[in-house]
Amino acid sequence: MSLPLRQERPDDAPAIHALITAAFGQEDEANLVDALRQDGDLWLSLVMEGEDGEIIGHIALSRLKSPKNALALAPVSVTPKRQGEGIGGALIRRAIKEARSKGKTLIFVLGDPAYYTRLGFNVETAAPFDCIYAGDYFMALELGDEKAEVAPVVYADAFGRLG
Repeated sequence: MSLPLRQERPDDAPAIHALITAAFGQEDEANLVDALRQDGDLWLSLVMEGEDGEIIGHIALSRLKSPKNALALAPVSVTPKRQGEGIGGALIRRAIKEARSKGKTLIFVLGDPAYYTRLGFNVETAAPFDCIYAGDYFMALELGDEKAEVAPVVYADAFGRLG
């Protein structure tokens, strides 16, 4: 995937909101990203631009209250007409690289195992961590040799305010 990938800019917020809403068919996930941004818990927010400069993909990594040095991946969004082209995977791989380079130890995700296991996430890595989202769709990816201290997974406050 050779399309431009960059950190979001302040003037991107409306386009990101529209993209996420289109990708999920509702505003909950877009409102989550807005709330994470407003609360200062949006650790990484990357966008991918299409050939015309339009934002066609977005990924968010947010801070967790616990465990230390761990992040939450949510959401990853691709404009509906471009889904299935590898844009989501490219965004996730770049976000993993960024988190690893900054010394983060784990990324947690709640999603489809058939998709996320292809990118290195698995239920077994998440299993020792107590979380309200624990189950077949709760996965984690270790980012390096340093093992994260097993602690309850506590998401940023914006997740608790979801409808």
